[in-house]
Amino acid sequence: MVSRWFLRALVAGYLLMLVAWPVSLVATNAFTNGLDAMVMVFTDPGVVHALQLTVLVAGIAVVINTVFGVAMSMFLVRYEFPGKRLLSALLDLPLAVSPVVVGLALVLVYGGRDGWFGPFLESLGIRVIFSTPGLVMATAFVALPLVIREVVPVLTEIGTDQEQAAKSLGASSAQTFWRITLPAIKWAVIYGVVLSTARSLGEFGAVKVVSGNVLGETRTATLAVEELYLNFDQAGANAIAFGLAMVSVLCIVVVGALRPRHRI
Repeated sequence: MVSRWFLRALVAGYLLMLVAWPVSLVATNAFTNGLDAMVMVFTDPGVVHALQLTVLVAGIAVVINTVFGVAMSMFLVRYEFPGKRLLSALLDLPLAVSPVVVGLALVLVYGGRDGWFGPFLESLGIRVIFSTPGLVMATAFVALPLVIREVVPVLTEIGTDQEQAAKSLGASSAQTFWRITLPAIKWAVIYGVVLSTARSLGEFGAVKVVSGNVLGETRTATLAVEELYLNFDQAGANAIAFGLAMVSVLCIVVVGALRPRHRI
């Protein structure tokens, strides 16, 4: 009994020191100069553009990762092929590699001067690095595994009995997916989308390398936080950081509250 309470206190203390306390300090410091000062931060044209760009980039990245994640999950679970384990391991690469390395790799491949494909793409009028496409690619890469790792266990658990029954009754592959498979994995997809959204909104390292951090063009919200902090505007930096954190936390809380208990 004592050991159980000790473990609970240890876990609670760990979460308090690592998560709750630092986040609460960000929230407290965000309101240091009052609500009016926070409103001024979020109405600044540069900050507004950074937030809009962040939402745009995160939205596109999440859509890409959702479509790709569901398709790849179906491919991994429903089919056997040589190199399956290697492919599954590669999908976890974004979780293991530093985002800065990801950004540098994208520059080496798509950079305008020395990149493998950069000069060719720019000759076609397509600029990847230091523009929105580069931000989307970097963000999509770092959040790549999140939908897949939520959907794969659920697909494995539900098996193929219902899908095979639907096909035996004449349902096409598309009908089987929309009416049988997707409803069964709905909550896994939603939770993966929420995690992917939170990760995309908060991405910094890879985005910093590929963006150029140009005010009003390629500066995202996380880069705005760094810029304000380095310019000794800690209240402004804390305000934006608090806003990003609250959006992510709110999404997770709402989904956790709505998710059926037997699915948790």
